[in-house]
Amino acid sequence: MATPIIPDPDDPGQYAWESDPVRPPLMRRLLGWLAKLLLAALLSTIVSVALLRFIDPPMWTWRIERALFPPAKVAEVKHDWVPLEQISKELQLAVIAAEDQRFAEHNGFDMDAISSAFKHNQHSGRVRGASTLSQQTAKNLFMWSDRSFLRKGIEAWFTLLMELGWDKARILEVYLNIVEFGPGIYGAEAAARHYFGKPAARLTRYEASLLAAALPNPWRYRVQPPSPYVQQRSAWIRRQMGQLGQVTLNKVQNAD
Repeated sequence: MATPIIPDPDDPGQYAWESDPVRPPLMRRLLGWLAKLLLAALLSTIVSVALLRFIDPPMWTWRIERALFPPAKVAEVKHDWVPLEQISKELQLAVIAAEDQRFAEHNGFDMDAISSAFKHNQHSGRVRGASTLSQQTAKNLFMWSDRSFLRKGIEAWFTLLMELGWDKARILEVYLNIVEFGPGIYGAEAAARHYFGKPAARLTRYEASLLAAALPNPWRYRVQPPSPYVQQRSAWIRRQMGQLGQVTLNKVQNAD
């Protein structure tokens, strides 16, 4: 037996069945789906970072982008993953000296460097960056090369997750294994064998400083034979390495 009809309060001239469901407006449903998608994306980032704490990434976004849109033709892509223990301590220290000297001390963001870069960029035509090794690792692993605020925001989120879930040694290990040292040359092992014909474990301080000197733009700066800029910057890096010393690496190994 049908349910008796009752007047619709919004339209007295119409009737609504008491048993009919009240359908939510289209906008409300769309917002609900959007919230679910955002939550799923958020959870996927957390799971991805948690897994990569223990699993070496077989591929990363920066390498994929380079494969799809290379700045120039690449004859061969080289990459060999090695654990941090098989990467010369000279290269570990050289990269810290060149890219992020407070790596062992900050929580992913160097606020002093950010403030200094902001002041410099206000009065200089040459833009100075302030990305830490943690941020650069997040960028290489998960991000694209765009400079938008959206990308920087997502990069900051991944950086935060990595700093919370990984130790400093793991961040340095992943960075040294995925960073680009030249056209199609990814990671310390491939770079050491390509430029110096030896494994990464046997790199000298001079060789390590040359590789670190090219990191700002490995497609532009020549490692072997080194360009004048690379020679000059590598000498500066070696001086910084002498000041930082083994104590810096000890802090990285012991940092929580």
